[in-house]
Amino acid sequence: MSDDTTQETAAASAPADGARITPTHSGTLPEAEVERITQDLIGVLKTVYDPEIPVDIYELGLIYKVDLDDDRNLKIEMTLTAPGCPVAGEMPGWVENAARSVEGIQDVTVNMVFDPPWDPSRMSEEAQIALNWW
Repeated sequence: MSDDTTQETAAASAPADGARITPTHSGTLPEAEVERITQDLIGVLKTVYDPEIPVDIYELGLIYKVDLDDDRNLKIEMTLTAPGCPVAGEMPGWVENAARSVEGIQDVTVNMVFDPPWDPSRMSEEAQIALNWW
């Protein structure tokens, strides 16, 4: 789904590791800038919490995919712990606002997806420990 002008940053699918955003495709942005944006993005995503679960959305594994193009636009695919989540209409806006705060980002689009469905295996070890699921 990427072309030569897109830098793709994806959440790893390794279940026990939860979401891990790492650059996987090289475009024209310098690698150091992609790494800085990636780290800053992770930092701001870790400030967004599901109000019913005391763990941030990054560690919960709710971020499925992030694309960063050469114009510094982000496209984020995320999910919820359940489709009927009471903040389903609000959480994408929270994620968009957080991502927009990353220096250098020009635009952000957040898409809610439910395939594959989220399950607890997507949580990081940190999230499992915080929820006493370890």
